[in-house]
Amino acid sequence: MYTAALPASVVELTETLSALPGIGPKTASRLAFFLLRGKSELALRLAEALKGLVERTRFCSICYNVTEADPCPICTNPARNQRMVCVVEEPLDLLALERTDQYHGVYHVLHGALSPMEGVFAEDLRINELEARIRRGDVEEVILATNPTSEGDYTAAYLLQRLKPLGVRITRLGRGLPMGGDLEYADAVTLMRALESRQEL
Repeated sequence: MYTAALPASVVELTETLSALPGIGPKTASRLAFFLLRGKSELALRLAEALKGLVERTRFCSICYNVTEADPCPICTNPARNQRMVCVVEEPLDLLALERTDQYHGVYHVLHGALSPMEGVFAEDLRINELEARIRRGDVEEVILATNPTSEGDYTAAYLLQRLKPLGVRITRLGRGLPMGGDLEYADAVTLMRALESRQEL
């Protein structure tokens, strides 16, 4: 895009939008001009929503899900089984499992999967926090619900190696999930069956 013909504010917005995953320069330009074409109310609502996101959200100090209250509502819910922890890669995976309405334990969000080729190592994830949580002695079962991808399988194998000596029961979601898929895209029935058919590791 020939930026000299555009105001600096439009260029800045376009460059910021194109930094988002899945949005290239052309899509960023289209979004910027959509907001410009008489959509000032939408632009202001978007700005307020982003401001609120930055100011009010944080990670739960127990499970590391995104929350506005710490600890999060799931961790503080007395109806949830605090002794069963489902380990997921991302908050969107947690949401997918919650949609099944079949899981009544709590969660632990890693915020990624191990991928040495991409420079993601154990210290980059919330693995130490998970281990510390189990060492406190409150957990009886850990469900490894990493995605059925090579990175997800590698992460699950690494977690099994780290957590097995702690004497906790470790299970893995059943393979009702397609290889290479992500939990966030799976339907509720598939996830429910994966939970029901989880296997001891």
